[in-house]
Amino acid sequence: MSALRKNLSTGACCAGLTLLSACAHYSALPLPQTAALAPSAAELPVPPQVDAPLSVEQVVALALADNPDLKALRARRGVAAGQVKQAALLPNPSLSAALLPLLSGAGTVTGWNFGMSQDIKALVTYKSRHRAVLDSEGQVAADVVWQEWQVTGKARQLAGDIVMGERLRPLVEEYVRLLADRNARMEKALAARTVTLTTIAPDRVALQSARTALDTLDQNQLSLRHQLNALLGLRPDADLPLSGQIDLPPFHPADIEAQLGDLPRRRPDLLALRLGYAAADESVRQAVLSQFPDLVFGGSVGSDNSRVVSGGPNVTVGLPIFDHGQGGIAIASATRAQLHAEYAARLAATTGEVAAMVSEGEQLASQIAVARRDLDPLRAAAERARTAFGESHLDERTYLDLVANRFAREQEIMTMEVALLDRQIAIQTLIGAGLPTVDLPAEPAGVTP
Repeated sequence: MSALRKNLSTGACCAGLTLLSACAHYSALPLPQTAALAPSAAELPVPPQVDAPLSVEQVVALALADNPDLKALRARRGVAAGQVKQAALLPNPSLSAALLPLLSGAGTVTGWNFGMSQDIKALVTYKSRHRAVLDSEGQVAADVVWQEWQVTGKARQLAGDIVMGERLRPLVEEYVRLLADRNARMEKALAARTVTLTTIAPDRVALQSARTALDTLDQNQLSLRHQLNALLGLRPDADLPLSGQIDLPPFHPADIEAQLGDLPRRRPDLLALRLGYAAADESVRQAVLSQFPDLVFGGSVGSDNSRVVSGGPNVTVGLPIFDHGQGGIAIASATRAQLHAEYAARLAATTGEVAAMVSEGEQLASQIAVARRDLDPLRAAAERARTAFGESHLDERTYLDLVANRFAREQEIMTMEVALLDRQIAIQTLIGAGLPTVDLPAEPAGVTP
């Protein structure tokens, strides 16, 4: 019996050393004490590949590489991968042992027992749990790609709006200078008492309105710059030169409408919902399988204080008298039904949203075409008025009215062009035109759109 005790002690020591060698070790990960905002694009973690002013698509590449929220979201994939690794492991058996020294009675030696058992129910639900975690990992991956689409669309919109604003500013600035010159002359005339305050009042109002428009444009441009810098992980005062090139993927409404049919297979948010639905479906399967009674099977061996050794199998069975798993099945089924309804609602909203934006874009494009046709005569009239005014054949008030009409029309056209650009970018973001899909997970098995 001493040999048996020695063998048991040796085995226990070996098992303990094996477990310790397989254990992970703790390492600290301190939180940052300062905001990690780069003072310039060149000092970003992934800097631009070119030193020249950046095009819109180069700004998009920076956003995908350096956006702080994307970096945080991508870390979720590590958590999901860990959950998959955990779910792939078989449940551990349980080991029990006891040493029973003699306290009183007729015995002569120390008693002992040793047993090992395995939860059978955990093995029954193993495959379903593993599939559910795989679907959940795919859902996280699809969520990451969907967020990449959103960041891409936001970067395109901000950079495009900044470029369009820079194109508009010289026009507004020229109009302000024209009105300021006119107002300066009228103020001198008022001081000389050759005109009345009533005469110059409209000029003052027009100049103030033009300056307000220029200030509003500058404020909007600064706000857009700050938003773009935040999107890239730059400090608000960092300078990010843009080339003025709005290089977006080709936009063809007919092609976009044709792509709506396979949108559920390409749009990450819809794929994420389907993967979430697949995981919920596996949860229903697990709840049904969990009706299998709790069953623990094992074996044990032991010796009493009189050297009598006995051993054999043992079984523990849960009696499903009160709990038949009906609560878990109801919760899992309701969750699956909820996700089913959410997917149907998202799919309907997506199709309607894209179709509505395409229709609105077509209307805007038509209005811009009409406005551009009207602009040519207005430009010609303003140019003739400039010549006539220079030759003293036209009074200044009429000349300014004709020029103001041209400026107002050009500003209106550029405003509509910005609105059309924003809609086109939104549509391309919703359908994934020119957007990353390489990291999209596979379709969930057994779940079709």
